[in-house]
Amino acid sequence: MEEAGGIPLIIPTLEKVGNIQELVHFFDGILLSGGGDPDPLLFGEEPIPGQGEIEPSRDYLELILAEQALNSGLPLLGICRGMQMINLAAGGSIYQDIGMRNRKNLKHMQEAPRWYPTHKVYITPHSRLASIFKKEALRVNSFHHQAVKRLGKGLLSCAHASDGVVEALESAGENHVLGVQWHPETMWIRDPNMLEIFNIFIQEIK
Repeated sequence: MEEAGGIPLIIPTLEKVGNIQELVHFFDGILLSGGGDPDPLLFGEEPIPGQGEIEPSRDYLELILAEQALNSGLPLLGICRGMQMINLAAGGSIYQDIGMRNRKNLKHMQEAPRWYPTHKVYITPHSRLASIFKKEALRVNSFHHQAVKRLGKGLLSCAHASDGVVEALESAGENHVLGVQWHPETMWIRDPNMLEIFNIFIQEIK
């Protein structure tokens, strides 16, 4: 984020809804980073064996932040878990484990260096993501076992893997809302094109 011209500040874990909502006014944009699994109770499901470790206080904080950003038009960027939290904040759902999908899956939890791209994603033409990368497909890294199931209100899928897993989402409106399932923050040094995700985010903020 700093390389793209922004000043990143870590948001502390807060418990009072009013304080979290007030906190949004101090920021020009919100980035939701990667991490553990969202609590399935957030989208009305009981946990299955494939569900991983959860952090309820982080879920609570990020859900409110994402809802506030979506409602106020604040630029919003989500990475991996962050993309899934944006989708949940918009009323969507996720697969607790990709194995729940009724089709053959790619390997989405790679056993390779974090910077290394292991599978291809196909970008939706004329999408916000297509305007960033100006190509139809690219290779990305992959460190997730959960994925978007039902898209939230006002969101569109803008990239997918060959097995149909949603790899990026964006706002159907004019607000700058973008989520990617891969980790561009560990790729951009070797692949400068990945920095464009952050460059565009900062441009939207300015």
